[in-house]
Amino acid sequence: MKQYIIKRLLTAIPLLLCISFVCFVFINLIPSDPAEVALRVRQVPIITDEAIAEVRAELGLDKPYLVRYLTWLVNCLKGDFGISYVNPSRTVAGELLRCLPATLRLAGASFILVILLSLPIGFFCAVYKDSWFDRIMRGIIFITTAMPAYWVGLLLMWSVSIKLDLLPTSGSGSWRHLILPACTVSLSYIATFIRLIRNNMLENMKQDYVLYANVRGLPQKSILVKHILKNSMHTCIVALGMSIPQLISGTIVVENVFAWPGLGTLCISSIFNRDYPVIQTYVLLIGVLFVMFNLLFDILQSLADPRLRKEAA
Repeated sequence: MKQYIIKRLLTAIPLLLCISFVCFVFINLIPSDPAEVALRVRQVPIITDEAIAEVRAELGLDKPYLVRYLTWLVNCLKGDFGISYVNPSRTVAGELLRCLPATLRLAGASFILVILLSLPIGFFCAVYKDSWFDRIMRGIIFITTAMPAYWVGLLLMWSVSIKLDLLPTSGSGSWRHLILPACTVSLSYIATFIRLIRNNMLENMKQDYVLYANVRGLPQKSILVKHILKNSMHTCIVALGMSIPQLISGTIVVENVFAWPGLGTLCISSIFNRDYPVIQTYVLLIGVLFVMFNLLFDILQSLADPRLRKEAA
């Protein structure tokens, strides 16, 4: 098992390097000149070739391509992601750290809603297969999976906030501001995990160990919870792990709908302002989160499942 963990860690290193290189390449393929964008953002009245050349030298854009990439990569490893074009007095790391807590609060609340709702609903849908409850839930899952997040957010804002006047429409002043964005973000994930848990439990109900447990006379509740549900959750560990970076990156649209001051709002404003260092760091951060959480929950699943430990050995 130790060799498997070391192997997975070693394979993650070149993947992270590839992600950083692709991120750097795609951001630098944007046709606008970063030096000219920086001058426009700084509201320089007259942009001359000399001013552009001076800013290019200031930003290090006059160096060869690979030199710039290696310099940027080394600085990223040191925690230095550059200076924001919009506000040169602020660093990119400072901007991300300023907005990160709000995004983590939203993603954390959404993750809790996903666990609390998808687990019991998926369980009862599998236990009472083809019942009225299962049919209604499957219909709701089908509808919610097809609805885009921004439309759900606008619909909740119109119905709950404007018509019923129960919750605020935007901002992040209190826990009441968190309810609508969290429900919007978690809705599609709840539908996905309900379907995943239901299908896994139905597959496990057909296995021989369930028949043997019934022959032994074990209580039905114990068979459903301690055997079927437990074995069904093994395949959901990686999916739950991957949903965490998806929740963090998936808040970008919802944050802008509800004016939530998180990373998503920062990213959209940086795109409009052509703040390339912030965009580049945001994309790199999301890529690193996907790789690290995939690695972490893959190892946790191997530790929890003896069959995977045997295959790894």
